[in-house]
Amino acid sequence: MTTRIILSDQIQELMQRVGIAHSRDIERVGVSRTQLRRLLDRGLLERVDRGLYRLPGAPVTERQHLVEVARRVPGGVLCLLSALRFHGLTTQNPFEIWMAIDRKAWRPRLEQPPLRLFYLSGPALLEGVEEHRISGVTVRVFSAAKTVADCFKFRNKIGIDVAIEALRDYRRMYPKRLEAVWRFAQVDRVTQVIRPYLEAVG
Repeated sequence: MTTRIILSDQIQELMQRVGIAHSRDIERVGVSRTQLRRLLDRGLLERVDRGLYRLPGAPVTERQHLVEVARRVPGGVLCLLSALRFHGLTTQNPFEIWMAIDRKAWRPRLEQPPLRLFYLSGPALLEGVEEHRISGVTVRVFSAAKTVADCFKFRNKIGIDVAIEALRDYRRMYPKRLEAVWRFAQVDRVTQVIRPYLEAVG
């Protein structure tokens, strides 16, 4: 009985700290797979996705979905519409999580939330990455300036109107940082595409 109480307290502390825990994190606090199944059967934990668990009834916020994806795709970076949403640079509210991964990376399979992948490599994947802590989990997101440049790179995927809206919102939020967008436009090789729009808002 005492052992169960200690384990329960450890799991409670873990879940409150990280929000969503991977099975290996739960095992690290001394819970076997058999015990984990019993906790699920008793309704003390609930399965979010393959290998991911949380406390029952825990609120699922928009950013909690980002945490789920970050834990399942540790090498991924939030991009395009999801990154715009994260930075407050769009009125779009995508139902998918948009994420960039390496071209050679294994394609992750998630049941929930829906995931839309973009394959990048080199500087286009490595530069402009920010790390944010959400519910104890590191979520990697392209910076606002990198995301705006990416929108022009992938304008055929998201629409040029979304890219222009993102640039205008960026200009309003960061009026003295347009040179950062230009630098990432060079990384993305879209300087000729973005130049007239930068001149218009500059």
